[in-house]
Amino acid sequence: MKITLSWLREHLDTDADIKVIESTLTNIGLEVELIEDRTEELKPFTVGKVINVSKHPDADRLKICDVETIKGNFQVVCGAPNAKTGMLGVFAFENTYIPGTKTILKKSKIRGIESCGMLVSEREMDLSDEHEGIIEIDQKYKVGDSFSVIYGLDDPVIEINITPNRHDCLSVRGI
Repeated sequence: MKITLSWLREHLDTDADIKVIESTLTNIGLEVELIEDRTEELKPFTVGKVINVSKHPDADRLKICDVETIKGNFQVVCGAPNAKTGMLGVFAFENTYIPGTKTILKKSKIRGIESCGMLVSEREMDLSDEHEGIIEIDQKYKVGDSFSVIYGLDDPVIEINITPNRHDCLSVRGI
């Protein structure tokens, strides 16, 4: 059974951290198989605003995007067809680990144009296989907002192995 920490806290009056909750669940006979917490992995990804898009001079399918971030403006070479001026996207800075490709992002030249960061797709964030375009963020958010908070990925998921003798724990309320 999988539950999120926030869902458990709706039914349990506690401020205990995830390690104490894991230990307590184990002590009462509920085997915690896995706790998936992507908070640290996704921490570097924030909202960036595309302030200008121009065609790459040496490639038909590439665009040069000027992106406003919390650390200033960066030039990014992007192949996404949905990249457009004014849109908000998820920005990755240089030296950020990209979970979907399992690589560390480096500053590079793409067909002679320097690219200093990346606007990411769902596949690059390891959310789905979608990679036809970059993630578009709703305009109600602002530059610098945390991607993991926007997508609700800042909430640890607890996976509990329910044994046949603990049918009372087949719901969050039961746990």
